Formats: sequence, C-alpha cells, structure tokens
Amino acid sequence: MRKILLVFLAIFSVVWAEDPVIDVVNKGVVLPKIIVKDNSNLSDANLKRSFYNMIVNDLKVSSNFEVVDEGSENSNYTFEYALTKNGEKLNLNIKIKAGGAEKSNQDYTLNKVEQYPFLAHKGVKDSVQFLGLAPVEWMDHKILIARTNSSKRSQIIMADYTLTYQRVIVDGGLNLFPKWANEEQTMFYYTAYDHDKPTLFRFDLTSNKASKILSSGGMVVASDVNKKGDKILVTMAPQDQPDVYLYDLNSKNLSKLTNYSGIDVNANFIGEDESKVVFVSDRLGYPNIFIQNLGSTSAEQAVFHGRNNSAVSTYKDFLVYSSREPKQAGVFNIYLMSIKSDYIRQLSANGKNLFPRFSSDGGSIVFIKHLGNQSALGVIRVNANKTFYFPLKVGKIQSIDW
Repeated sequence: MRKILLVFLAIFSVVWAEDPVIDVVNKGVVLPKIIVKDNSNLSDANLKRSFYNMIVNDLKVSSNFEVVDEGSENSNYTFEYALTKNGEKLNLNIKIKAGGAEKSNQDYTLNKVEQYPFLAHKGVKDSVQFLGLAPVEWMDHKILIARTNSSKRSQIIMADYTLTYQRVIVDGGLNLFPKWANEEQTMFYYTAYDHDKPTLFRFDLTSNKASKILSSGGMVVASDVNKKGDKILVTMAPQDQPDVYLYDLNSKNLSKLTNYSGIDVNANFIGEDESKVVFVSDRLGYPNIFIQNLGSTSAEQAVFHGRNNSAVSTYKDFLVYSSREPKQAGVFNIYLMSIKSDYIRQLSANGKNLFPRFSSDGGSIVFIKHLGNQSALGVIRVNANKTFYFPLKVGKIQSIDW
C-alpha cells in the first residue's frame, strides 16, 4: 500500500527556496510610474531594508506600476509608508498620493514580526484596490508546501508567495499533498499514514489540531474542494487502482466517479456551476486530461495538445496544465485553455515548467520552473503577460497549493 503512494509521490520532486530574487520577462507595456518613500524610523536595519524591498517587489509583481527612484520627474503616484516596531508587534501606515492629493490613508497592525511579508503584501493589495487598478487579491494569500526533509519524512509548510516567510505546520512522518479546505485559508487537507494506512486529515489552523476524514488502502489524496467547501474530489486506490471519488462532508457519502482499469488522478472541479470535473488519465497510453460530467461515467478527452499532460488546475471554465514539448528533451511548458472555445495559450518557455496552480481570482498562476541546474517558483500575471521568478534553493518540494 505504501508503495503506491510513494510511486505517486515520485512524480512530484522539485527544489525548495529561500531569499526572493525577482525577475521580470515580457516587458514593454507603458505603466504609470510610482515612487516608494520609506518614512520609517526603525533601529532594525535588516527589517527596514527587507520591508522596503518587499514593497517594491510587490508593486512590480502587481504589474500595475513602473517603480521609479525618488525624485524622478513625471511620476503618477507616491507610495509613502511608515513602519514601526514594538517588541514583536508591527504598525504600518500607508499613504497613496497622486498629483499631491491623498488617495488613501490606511493603518495596519501585525502581532508577529516574522510575518512582515504578509503585511507588505496586504498593504500593496489594498492600495491597488483603492486606486481602481487591476486587482491582486491573491497577493496576501498563503501557499502550502509539502517539503521532503529526509527518507520517508516530509513536512507541511505555510509560506508567502515570495517564500520569504516559512512556517512548519505539520512535521513527523510522511505528510503529503496539502490542499486548502476553504477560501478563508483557515483549514487544509493533507495525506499521512495512520497505522500504516494512507489517511486524509484536515488541519484546523485556528486550533492547531488535525482530524481524520478518510482512510484507504493504496492511497488517498484530496485534489480539489468545491466553492462551498462541503465536497472534496479525492484520488483513492482501495484495490491498488487509482480512481477519482467525490466525498460529501455533510452526508459522509463517498461516490466513485471513474472506473478505468488504468490510472485516473488529480481531479478538479470546472465550470461556473462546478458540474464537471477534469482529471489526468493514462487511458490514451500516456498522461492526458479528460473531462466528465458529475453523475456521468463517460469521460471525454479535453486536451488535444502534447503527449504528456500530467498536471492540471482550474478556474471557472479555464484550465491550466503542464505539457511536455515534442522533440525538445525534458522541456515542459504551461498552457492555458477554455473548455468553452478553442482558445489555447502558451504561458511559459524553456526548461521544465511544472505543477501550475491558479490564484483565487484566476488572474495569476504559480508554478515550479527548472532551467538547467536552477529552479524557481514562478508567478505568471496572465493579463499583464509577465512572469516573476523566486529562486528555490534548499530541500525538495513534493507539491504545492495556493
């Protein structure tokens, strides 16, 4: 039983990260210019420098501004902030000015200084909203990462999107495949062993306690949760054959959605009404993505591009997937498509671009990029046609959720 889950785990092996270094591609769009003014009076020079860099990077990643040096002529906006520290508590004031007029004036408080990246992310997110620019609601959301730290041992870690903040949530044993359980990000699912049996747990961040949800021989992995948070798509293999199941948390009813003699995994709800699911299957002799109505046993091929499409994420009627390129050894690219049209768009180039995940607003995609011996967490700003990279340095990432 453990062998099946470990084989499934072997598909997901990438590298872990530390300090953020930002890179931007696909430049050329004329953006409003913004000046960042740090009015802080901090004795902690490292915090002062790190917070300033985080604000500047966030403004760049929002893809709404061109950040220019203080004193530059013809700037459109000024982002003024003052950060103060009192023990472990941080207070932040942000003022946005345009042409000398104050557009917003907001105060924030944070009780744990090590979480300062989220304070910067929220301040930039709110400022973008106040100015009526393209929203970045995902910016202060947390990322869940399963990190392998030794043989048959892995941790569940919570991080910000730059991977600057890292906190171990679940440790000890083999802890895999974290998946947020609700939009508020107060709970998540993960897979671990309970008496040598793969078990799906739900961890409550408010109480720091885990509860058992499902157990199954072979494997059990939560791949998606519906908008209401009361139904889970699960991959299970009670007879050593992975299939997709739907579990109703209210009724405790478990229904089998696929019944193929090969491999069906990684199901995601798709469509405004979540009446369909897409999943990865080898029923063509290679991994590809299929679509199926809930309540039906008939699946149809959804992607007709590539011969190794082994990772998928969805947002409304869109799906994003990683596909191996023909005649390009080891090259995987990220593609975006709609199930309601023939629309398809390539989002990445070069190297291995793997494990894409949509942001909560569908406007951004996070993924893992390998290029030569270097690896990074990438953030694609879809409408802005820009990609930002944050280097991955230490350990191995098994899976991520945003």
